[in-house]
Amino acid sequence: MAVFDTPEEAFGVLRPICVQLTKTQTVETVEQLQAQLQAVSDSALQQLQQYILFPLRFALKTPGPKRERLIQSVVECLTFVLSSTCVKEQELLQELFSELSACLYSPNSQKPATVSEELKLAVIQGLSTLMHSAYGDIIVTFYEPSMLPRLGFAVSLLLGLAEQEKSKQIKIAALKCLQVLLLQCECDDHPRSLDDLEQKQLGDLFAAFIPGISTALTRVITGDFKQGHTIVVCSLKIFHRTVGFIMADEQLRSISTVQEKPAVEHQVAKLMVHREADWVKNTGDKLTILLKKIIEGVSAHPHWKVRLELVELVEALLLKCTQSLVESAGPLLQALVGLLNDESPDVQVRSHKVLRHFADQKVVVGNRAFADILAEHLHSLATSLPRLMNTQDDQGKFSTLSLLLGYLKLLGPKVNFVLNSVAHLQRLSKALIQVLELDVADIKIVEERRWNSDHLSTSPKTSTSRPWTQFQRRYFRFFTDERVFLLLRQVCQLLGFYGNLYLLVDHFLELYHESVVYRKQAAMVLNELVVGAAGLEVENLHEKHIKTSPKELSKVVTSILEEYTSQENWHLVTCIEAEEMGEELTMQQSSLQTITSGSSTCQVTSFPAFSKPSPTICSMNSNIWQICIQLEGIGHFAHALGADFRLLLMSALYPVLEKAGDHTLLISQAATSAMVDICLACGYDSLQHLINQNSDYLVNGISLNLRHLALHPHTPKVLEVMLQNSDASLLPLVADVVQDVLATLDQFYDKRAASFVGVLHALLAALAQWFPDTGDLGQPQAQSVREKGSHLSPKPAALEKGLEKSTTAEDIEQFLLNYLKEKDVADGNVSVFDNEEEEQSDPPTVDKNDTVPDVEPPQPVQIQIAADVMERCIHLLSDKNLKIRLKVLEVLDLCVVVLQSHKNQLLPLAHRTWPSLVHRLTNDDPLAVLRAFKVLSTLGGKCGDFLRSRFCKDVLPKLAGSLVTQATVSARAGPVYSHTLAFKLQLAVLQGLGPLCEKLDLGEGDLNKVADACLIYLSAKQPVKLQEAARRVFFHLMKVDPDSTWFLLNELYCPEQLTPPHPSLHPVQLWGAGGQQNPYTANVLLLLQELQ
Repeated sequence: MAVFDTPEEAFGVLRPICVQLTKTQTVETVEQLQAQLQAVSDSALQQLQQYILFPLRFALKTPGPKRERLIQSVVECLTFVLSSTCVKEQELLQELFSELSACLYSPNSQKPATVSEELKLAVIQGLSTLMHSAYGDIIVTFYEPSMLPRLGFAVSLLLGLAEQEKSKQIKIAALKCLQVLLLQCECDDHPRSLDDLEQKQLGDLFAAFIPGISTALTRVITGDFKQGHTIVVCSLKIFHRTVGFIMADEQLRSISTVQEKPAVEHQVAKLMVHREADWVKNTGDKLTILLKKIIEGVSAHPHWKVRLELVELVEALLLKCTQSLVESAGPLLQALVGLLNDESPDVQVRSHKVLRHFADQKVVVGNRAFADILAEHLHSLATSLPRLMNTQDDQGKFSTLSLLLGYLKLLGPKVNFVLNSVAHLQRLSKALIQVLELDVADIKIVEERRWNSDHLSTSPKTSTSRPWTQFQRRYFRFFTDERVFLLLRQVCQLLGFYGNLYLLVDHFLELYHESVVYRKQAAMVLNELVVGAAGLEVENLHEKHIKTSPKELSKVVTSILEEYTSQENWHLVTCIEAEEMGEELTMQQSSLQTITSGSSTCQVTSFPAFSKPSPTICSMNSNIWQICIQLEGIGHFAHALGADFRLLLMSALYPVLEKAGDHTLLISQAATSAMVDICLACGYDSLQHLINQNSDYLVNGISLNLRHLALHPHTPKVLEVMLQNSDASLLPLVADVVQDVLATLDQFYDKRAASFVGVLHALLAALAQWFPDTGDLGQPQAQSVREKGSHLSPKPAALEKGLEKSTTAEDIEQFLLNYLKEKDVADGNVSVFDNEEEEQSDPPTVDKNDTVPDVEPPQPVQIQIAADVMERCIHLLSDKNLKIRLKVLEVLDLCVVVLQSHKNQLLPLAHRTWPSLVHRLTNDDPLAVLRAFKVLSTLGGKCGDFLRSRFCKDVLPKLAGSLVTQATVSARAGPVYSHTLAFKLQLAVLQGLGPLCEKLDLGEGDLNKVADACLIYLSAKQPVKLQEAARRVFFHLMKVDPDSTWFLLNELYCPEQLTPPHPSLHPVQLWGAGGQQNPYTANVLLLLQELQ
């Protein structure tokens, strides 16, 4: 609260100090006055304003040199008084303005006086406070023609300080003071709103300052980045507000052609500017030069706030000065367009908002001059685009394409003026084709294969989280930045949206036909043109623009689709396959051809020289990418047409399914993605639903094409994919086609076996999945084995129960009697009495009503198909191509699974298969041996007793011998051995031998062979995995014959001394009872622990 509230009290206190200051001007006196002023209320100070200002003004006007410190104190005190009071007299305002400005006047130089920074800052703040203290309309009357020289002096003074001072604080203060002086103050109550006449008068006055203000501010704006972003932002703000005010179209329209004579001195009248047409044009031309410099310097400014203010500058000048700054429209729009993809989100959002505002206001479309300028710039850019795309780095390409994109957005439908020019369309298209060129040198593209036959991603629901616009990762020759590719897509989409779609599609289809080099890029552009024409991802800034109708779009898509799926563009060489190249590969057998050889070397495959030049890696990669791009295009077309794409399914789905079965990973992925897109667009729940709903004409196409297999070699792949991604409802429909496939296989088994074996594998895998065997109903023999138990020993469960009780002499006697009886049965010494007893105990059941001879009921379709396929597999097992043999073994394994519950069909076929299977097991490539052993395991599980004698006679001796021979190799091998084929073969045999022995219920002699062969693998010298597999063999042997296994293990190592259960029995001495550790100790202890 002030101490002196009334003027009288304040006057009494201030009068002595004011008198003192008038007599002697010292810093101390001024400081005393300012201290006393702190205690005076504002109302009292307002009434004493001129009295207090007199000694301060007197101190400034006193002739002679004065100390800077005194002037600074006086100015600061003056500023304090002005900040607490209002200036109500125009004359006082003008005099104070002149006196404060004169503090920095240098008579010998045009630059501000060389005084201290503190004084400069005080004077700047004083001027700013003075302008804020002007009361009411006095501020408007201040800006009269007679004040022009003094205003000009102050403006040039402030511009000089902003440009030449090193202190950032002074620079910013000078610019803010200039804002106040030019009535651009941002405070709430200053200045008041001006009417049209006042604005015109101020415009005429400020027009004299525009050359100095614009050039000086341009130098500040384009100065060193180190000066700080605040100075540049403030300078940009003053520049566009001043230019936007003086060059505003609204003001210039009201300017008369004849200049009115102002009532001022002749010298002052010369300074006045008449804003007639010539002056506007000349000034506009000069401002264009300055604006280009500003845009060039600011567009790349590191601080986002500077770039944001540039957007404000563009908006202000283009909205207010459309007529006066026509020549500047190009650079200004170019700057705005370049900032649409700025790295700062704030700048991006603001740029898009301004662009949308321009579209709403029809700044470009509604202004023919602007539209012509933009079209001209687009012409120019299209002309230089190929060169720029070839010479610029990624950032340069990004900026150039951003500019092109912005031009297209602003021009909208008027882009056709440029596209209708053949020369410019060719330049634009060649630039797009050139920059989109792919790098196809990477061998990984053709190397990545899809070996398995897994299902496709069968539900589009899982991929709805995946945007349909997601692309396979691709590498381009001329750029690596993903943002460049995104911009190129947006450019193509906008061309499709605003341009003449028929013209563009025809032009790029011509390029598609023109050269293989252009084909991939042209396809990418065509895909995006359709997406753009459908308006899927396009920001439409022109509301009255009419999109392409669905009917027209469907016609365009149909023509492109026909081109994509034509024979010469769809069936391209993507890999060097023996079948596709028309040559068969010859296989050379290595030293490790059989499992019995004991060698650890791998097979060597020799390739004959092809009679015709084989395709290069680059050409195959190029073909792969072309197919992938075309498949992506089909997915895009589906989304563009939506449900209307159902009409094109008959021509599109078959080729896509064909590529979904391709062995090249990229192609298969692209086809799967396209099918998911089709599902989403056409309203199918899943790929299975899609295939099932369209299976009738798909099957018809397969049937027709199988008759002309030479013309349609990829037909089997379509059926393969259908089978992999459908359900049992498809079987009745494809049953006849399967017979066609088998008939065609019989005809072309020597040329097309690989394709058909793939189909058969998919077919049997589908049957095994669709018709699973329920429980063990189809395995009566296995059941009988389990019911009868072992011929050699009681079941493990009975053994465990026996171990729980105390063994008596009667138990031992009964055990021996049972053993002798079972031994006689095993040796064939069965008496007639026993046979009769067995017959009586198990009489055959005869149905009394069964008077008709046995007639085999008709077999289910899947059983007939499996039997027919297994019949073919028997013949194909001896094919000279290893890949085919491996695939046939897989099919054979699936046939056994499907037929397991129909022994009448399975057993005769197994009998016929056996010789070829034995040959594969004992005299083939190690890979085939592995696969054949798996088939043997499956057969053993499903056929049981039927294979026992065959296995023991034909296979077991060689398997056992091979294991023994290879054991010495693996015991001496190092860690690398585990990666060899020989190791994998050993491991597979050991892992499969145990279950096989249990399923076939081998006799004692055969079990001994197995145990002897596997015993050596219990040694600690063997690789760990082989030891584990050998232990699992003995686990299975324990289930079949625990006593013999126990005895054999204790012969190796006996952990404890055995005591007879009865004194009448002699002690048993085992070889392993010595108690000495050996390499088998650890594994034997584990097995004995498990046995107990």
